[in-house]
Amino acid sequence: MPSQPSVISPDLIPAELYPVINALCAVSIDVAAVIAKGPLGQSLGSQVGENTDGDAQKALDVLADEMFEGALREANVRWYASEEQETVLTLDPAGKYALAIDPLDGSSNIDVNVSIGTIFSVFDAKDEAEASFLRPAREQLTGGYILYGPSCCLVVTFGSGTQQYVLDPDTKQFVLVEKAMSVPATSKEFAINASNYRHWSKPVRTYIDECLAGKEGPRGKDFNMRWVGSLVAETHRILTRGGIFLYPRDGRPGYENGRLRMIYECAPIAFVIEQAQGGATDGETPILDLAADTLHGRTPLIFGSAEKVAAVAAHHELSE
Repeated sequence: MPSQPSVISPDLIPAELYPVINALCAVSIDVAAVIAKGPLGQSLGSQVGENTDGDAQKALDVLADEMFEGALREANVRWYASEEQETVLTLDPAGKYALAIDPLDGSSNIDVNVSIGTIFSVFDAKDEAEASFLRPAREQLTGGYILYGPSCCLVVTFGSGTQQYVLDPDTKQFVLVEKAMSVPATSKEFAINASNYRHWSKPVRTYIDECLAGKEGPRGKDFNMRWVGSLVAETHRILTRGGIFLYPRDGRPGYENGRLRMIYECAPIAFVIEQAQGGATDGETPILDLAADTLHGRTPLIFGSAEKVAAVAAHHELSE
């Protein structure tokens, strides 16, 4: 029996992983409630410190991390790796799983009321803590995210399609709404921070130039640009409407490998997208074929409609 009250139907969730998913969902209900209070509650967007990479930590980053860590101690999780923690924590020495989490993705958007979320990934636990995470991303057992937006939803894959659940605010239960999400094959949208154009590599500039050329260009259509600054929000839009997201490496110091963390962000998002018939690469190699070399290692991330991701990869091949 799960240590948390049951808040999600177990029908399509592997039985051994149910306590993990149920615990994540139970905590997310509380996190969503805290976020919904906005300025009526504590100052969630105030900076309270820095994480291991020098990025600003918001109050809600720390609070969410503590909430998830506590709930997962009785969910058969041995190792807990968080973007907000310097090292791996031991939750249950006899636990079967290793869980990596970005407790609050997009926290810089808290005070402007933009959708934010929680990203997670689960592996079988190895005897050595870090080795449980420093492995090919394709070895994930599950990956997904919880979106705190106009509706609170869970998007998750166990390796056989991507499912979506929505939190019913009346019953406090996550209800299955899609058994098999699919990234639309065509779209007229791309997402990238265009202010960094001058720092991009030639393959990335070439692809974006083709999009900006519109109907008269090689892509043969007019495009719209989107950029939220919240990975979970970007992912959910692409799963729903299609398109492509690019956070490439560039020429600035510290951006040689992009800025997104392989373990906490890129691997689970890539798993979700591939299981929804999309593509996810570092520009050349599928993310799921890569492994992080450190707990907080970064990688470029390009994902979305498979055809668009392949087009970016083709530009990288031509530049070699």
